[in-house]
Amino acid sequence: MPVISSTRDPEARSLTIVCEFAAPPERVWQLWEDPRQLEKWWCPEPYPATFESHDLTPGGSSSYYSTGPNGEFQRAWWATTAVEKPHRLEFDGGLADNDTKERDPAGVMHGTVTFEPIEAGTRMTAATVFDSVAYMEKMLAMGHEEGSKLALGQIDGLLAEVPAA
Repeated sequence: MPVISSTRDPEARSLTIVCEFAAPPERVWQLWEDPRQLEKWWCPEPYPATFESHDLTPGGSSSYYSTGPNGEFQRAWWATTAVEKPHRLEFDGGLADNDTKERDPAGVMHGTVTFEPIEAGTRMTAATVFDSVAYMEKMLAMGHEEGSKLALGQIDGLLAEVPAA
């Protein structure tokens, strides 16, 4: 399992997950950059993600949805705010209305993902700051932490099966 730690800080409204992968940062970055590879791990099984759009450039946006085994459906979005390929990525994100695709007014998350070379490959740190305690509690109650760890746990298999571009 690549997840080595998961830390909640309610006072800072944050969740930080640290992973290590046996691949260089450039390869791990590709799993974020390529929407077809991102779909294979972004949501945990059995809730695959489908990216309708994905622009990983500052000012770019991404739109996706996940589908559950019993037809559950949830739209979500990203707005990319900063990119330092292949070292750092920042984006705002949240849920969206399933019909209108409008952003859920309940809250927004700001994600910062860093890719650090280590002897064994890459240490990836994904830090999420929620815009309110209420939104953090809502997302954690929906399984955000557990789902994120399960999703990130799928990356090792993808790194092994999909060669670098």
